[in-house]
Order: sequence, then structure tokens, then C-alpha cells
Amino acid sequence: MSWEGYSRRVLLCVTGLSPQVVTETLYALAVEAPPEERFVPTEIVVVTTSEGAERIRLQLLSKEPGWLHRLRADYGLPAIRFDESTIRVLRDEDGRPIDDIRNPAASEAVADLILEAVRELTADPDSAVHASMAGGRKTMSYYLGYAMSLCGRPQDRLSHVLVDPPFEGHPDFFYPAPRQRVIFAVGDQRPLDASKARVTLAGIPFVPMRHAVEAGLDHRRGVRFRDLVALARRAVGPPELVLDLPGRRVRAGGVEVRLSPSLLALYAVFARRAKRGEEPLAAPPKEVGDPRWAEWYLDEYRRIVGELGVRDATERALRDGMDGQRFSYLKPKLHKALRHALGHTAEPYLIRASGRPRRFWLDLPPDAIRFETLKEDA
Repeated sequence: MSWEGYSRRVLLCVTGLSPQVVTETLYALAVEAPPEERFVPTEIVVVTTSEGAERIRLQLLSKEPGWLHRLRADYGLPAIRFDESTIRVLRDEDGRPIDDIRNPAASEAVADLILEAVRELTADPDSAVHASMAGGRKTMSYYLGYAMSLCGRPQDRLSHVLVDPPFEGHPDFFYPAPRQRVIFAVGDQRPLDASKARVTLAGIPFVPMRHAVEAGLDHRRGVRFRDLVALARRAVGPPELVLDLPGRRVRAGGVEVRLSPSLLALYAVFARRAKRGEEPLAAPPKEVGDPRWAEWYLDEYRRIVGELGVRDATERALRDGMDGQRFSYLKPKLHKALRHALGHTAEPYLIRASGRPRRFWLDLPPDAIRFETLKEDA
């Protein structure tokens, strides 16, 4: 795949105390890869600890040794935006920089920050993101991989860089040199030629789930990792619909949706029929009221507003039956409310239609539907 069509090409890395991961991955992507797979980033974004950020500044971005600048000069790479503004330091729930992930609260804060970085970068339609899992603690790598699964698009990639021993983890090795460069092995101090090192990029496939969590990605900031994971689980889990008629709400796939009495009454008609395993319904005639439809609808409406509340304009309007105009008005509004709350996960909970004449039904198994009162914290 060619990424030249994307004006913004981002290399996203997580690192700990080894800034070499950035230059090793950049080398593998922009130099070592075959021409048709080459990814030359326009910017580099790194999520790291406070100590990791300091090491990046001193070892990669400084004038000396300035390993990122050396790599670009050695291999003729174009300018790449990478400075303190693209280094994202991990912080705990109180905003203090994190040096290590020592407790569950810090772990959750790290997950949220990594997710926010991936969400922000993938929100740009002109961007292509290549994320590297090679650096940092295993927890950070896990969160990055999961975040790419939740947010990644067809043009995005995930990888791990592999460096052959004895160069792997060597404090003086940053990328294979274009010509002989001598460093000394850790331990026995034998001389090594950095131009002989082999760096390999291993692509890591991920399951794209962005379609399932798109509604949860609409927020500009503040998306929580655990909330997006819960949304993804609901999307792939079995459907479940709970109708709380007195509470004027439903819970579809774990998401609570408040509905007006008129919309909830229509939804309850179809939910009750699906619960009983009854046949699909034909819509009421367009211009003529159908007494059966009025009875079904008003029975549910009374359960929602009570016997006294139903003696209003709704009952008067339906005294000669319910016509197709009311049905055609309510059903799209119901679908709009469900889609607004559930996003792409709304599909199983919509009223389906087929055939000529059109017949309508809620395509959920009976055991997936319950009528009960929801708790306030549900």
C-alpha cells in the first residue's frame, strides 16, 4: 500500500527508558522496507514517561548526539516534525507525571492517555497512523494495540521492531549505520560494527472495531478506555432489550435510552409481539384508522402514562383507530432516537420491514426481551 496520498503520516510510539525504539522503527519503515511498503512519516508522536521524555530530548533531539538528526542525514530522509510538542508524557489521575505504572489508578490513566492519542490521530481523515508496540512496559504495548483495534482504519498499521543480538537493547545502538561504526558489546566489550546490524519490522494484524464504537468516538476529548471497551463488548455480545415502561426508557445492549411515551408505546407493541413469538405486523392503512392498531398502541401507552394520563389528545386522536400516517411518523423518530444513542450498534434493535405489502417486526429472540423496572444506576 502507498501512503503518499495521505498528507499527514504519523509514526506513533510508546517508549520507556529506551528511545532507540523510535529510531529503530523509523529506520525499518523509511529505509529498510521495500519501496512499495515504505512509510516515511511527516511527524512522530511518542507517549512516554517523564524520564523517557528526558532521554528522548537528550539522545534523539539534541544537537549532540542527536540520533534522530543523524539518521535523517545518513539516509536522506525529509524533515519530520518531532519536538517537545509531540512528546506526550504519561500523567496520573491528578495530572502528575508518571515514571512507572505502579497501581491500578495509574494503569487506568495510562490507558486513557494512549487511547486519546490514538483517537485524536485517527480522527483526521488525511492521516495514516503507523503505531509501534516495541517500547515501554508490556502494559503500554497492550493498551496501544487495543486502542488501535478500537480506533484504527484501513490505512493504519501496527507493528513491532525486532533487532538482532548483540545490538538489541544496546545503549549505543540506535539504527544500522550506512558505513562502519564501532560500538562495544555490553559485558565483554568486544567491538561491534553497527553497520552489520539487522532491524526487522514485524507487522501485527489487529481486529478493526471502529465501526462498533464510532458513537463513543464522537466526543472531542475525555473518552475513557474502559467505556469504549464496554461499548465494543456490547457490540459483539448477544442483544438484550429491557423495556421500563413506567420509567419511560429502554436499555438496549447495555445502553439506556429515554423515549417519549408515544415512541416507547410503538416500540413496546413490537417488543411484546417478539417476546410472544408472534407474526410480523402489517402497518395500519394510510388514510383509514385501524381499531386493532389503536388497541395495541393504547394498551402500551396506558402502561407508560397510567390510566388517567391516557385520557388526553392521544386517546382522542385514536378513537377511530390508528392510521398509517401516525405509524409512518413515529417509526422513523424511534429509529433516530435509537441510532443517536447506540450508533452502529443500533441495528439489531430497529424495527425491520420486508415483503409486499410491507410487514414489520422486531427481530430479537424472545429470551432477549424483558419488561421490567430499571434501577436508577443502570
